[in-house]
Amino acid sequence: MALFNRKSTAATPTAVIEAPAADPALAALTGTYTIDPAHSSIGFTVRHAMVTNVRGSFGEHEGTLTLDGSDPANSSAAIDVKIASVDTGIGDRDGHLVSGDFFDAEKFPLMTYRSTRAEQLGGDAYRITGDLTIKDVTRPLSIDLEFNGSATDVYGNERVGFEGSTDILRSDWGLTWNAALETGGVMVSDKVKLTFDISAIKAAPQA
Repeated sequence: MALFNRKSTAATPTAVIEAPAADPALAALTGTYTIDPAHSSIGFTVRHAMVTNVRGSFGEHEGTLTLDGSDPANSSAAIDVKIASVDTGIGDRDGHLVSGDFFDAEKFPLMTYRSTRAEQLGGDAYRITGDLTIKDVTRPLSIDLEFNGSATDVYGNERVGFEGSTDILRSDWGLTWNAALETGGVMVSDKVKLTFDISAIKAAPQA
């Protein structure tokens, strides 16, 4: 099920084909949603020592999605991630990541994302573009997402789900620490894959 319907602009020499009416079920998804951190994850994968991947996630994050069930261009997202919540499964490595060599979490406690554009790519595929800020660097970033659907949970909450990923070069955000290997190459790759698995709860309408 697509979250947003595309409008047809096709025409014949004698008549203009009107856009189909919006699906009421999809239009009903329009609203503001709060990301549920207990059922969402923001993670990353990075090559280590040229031979394997290290995976990690940020356990503390919050954000909102504003969805328009008729026009995806009116949708938006805002996410704040607490850097100190990084977890790769090894305490010493996590401590290094939050230090001045990498994120410098004491000085820059949050990583933020603010969308500037949303578009449908086809079917349930979407792309959101916005500004990612890490430390004191802000750069544009596009994230491809798949809409996983909507449901009402056992507590009566209306939920939507998205998952997606994108690749970045960490050096673009000033994360340049590395160490050379005796056999050639470096300890940590510049390329990092970011992953998103989001469940969000629709806010009650204002009285």
